[in-house]
Amino acid sequence: MSEGTYLILADYFFLIFHNLLIVFNLFGWIVKKWRRWHLACILLTFASWGILGIWYGFGYCPLTDWHWQVLRKLGEYDLPSSYVSYLLDRILGIRLSPNLVDALTVGSTLLALVASLWVNFRKK
Repeated sequence: MSEGTYLILADYFFLIFHNLLIVFNLFGWIVKKWRRWHLACILLTFASWGILGIWYGFGYCPLTDWHWQVLRKLGEYDLPSSYVSYLLDRILGIRLSPNLVDALTVGSTLLALVASLWVNFRKK
């Protein structure tokens, strides 16, 4: 296979995997069997955003970084700083204010974290 084919496959891999990760981070706490995995995953997400964010900028995600590298090699430039902004535009054709997208992203992820903490540590 050519490099272009590998890059296209990598693009779709990141698109699918990252979307699944986002959905899992938002809703994985609902399924009882997944709750501990969800808590670990969402804590890792916040660690990436905050701890790695010290060096790379708040909200840093290695998946986004790697996907951007693939997209640049495919000739895409002027990519947004937010992966969620990119998804809204690519999949739904919706362009919202970057500040609004960031607020919705952080807010919904914080709600999912609170829900995860609640279902994992409440007294039964």
